[in-house]
Amino acid sequence: MIIAGTVNPFQGFEIDPEQLTTDCQHFARTLPQALAAWTEAGIRLVWLKVPLPKAALIPIAVQHGFEFHHSQTDYLMLTCALEENTFIPHYATHYIGAGGVVIDENRNLLVVSERFRGDRSRPYWKLPGGALHPGENLVHAVIREVKEETGVNTRFGHLAAFRHWHGYRYGKSDIYMVCRLAPLSQDISKDDHEIDHCIWMPLEEYLAHEHVGDFNRALVQAAISGVYLQLTALPGNLPGQARPDRHEFFFHPEFGARAT
Repeated sequence: MIIAGTVNPFQGFEIDPEQLTTDCQHFARTLPQALAAWTEAGIRLVWLKVPLPKAALIPIAVQHGFEFHHSQTDYLMLTCALEENTFIPHYATHYIGAGGVVIDENRNLLVVSERFRGDRSRPYWKLPGGALHPGENLVHAVIREVKEETGVNTRFGHLAAFRHWHGYRYGKSDIYMVCRLAPLSQDISKDDHEIDHCIWMPLEEYLAHEHVGDFNRALVQAAISGVYLQLTALPGNLPGQARPDRHEFFFHPEFGARAT
């Protein structure tokens, strides 16, 4: 094999980044030979993951028809289509965020006004929340975000609503999941870097407040409507076992479709 790698199920060749040479001259000699051999073998698409220490190979690959696909802090991924109209899957296109509707036994809602907002002459009240971390599930994320922004500990209840927007940060789309949470503590200790104000506000006052946007008002109304998607533990690969790496939500009478 001229350049080491494996053929995937889609007739694509994935070059092994660990065995990729650091010798630019050697790479420049062998890459055209490898491309010709892959084409003859019926390979449709070549994936080249270049680790940061081997970044000097990138200009050579580009000269031979490779295009940028995506990058992370420690590598750049390139692709080269060897057949016309070859389908190239897109990289991640969405952010995933989570917000918490936290209502105490006295029907007070936990709300924040962010420090980084357009008009700082007055508070703009919204729900605490933020983006999920890589590998983090929704339940842990929304509990963490509420804790970080407000200092309040919570217990997950159910998934109440979500929104899907386009044209978000870096031109990506955004999915924002809104969850009903029960407070386990009352004392507020806000994140002074991100949050200007954090209070417990009477629910009815929030729903009628002039400094609450229609979208945020609708999210809270959805969360208290009594209709929701419940977190379930479906069986895993073995009888009676749930998958700890999966969180799944269903609207189904067997799992409970209404709040009590």
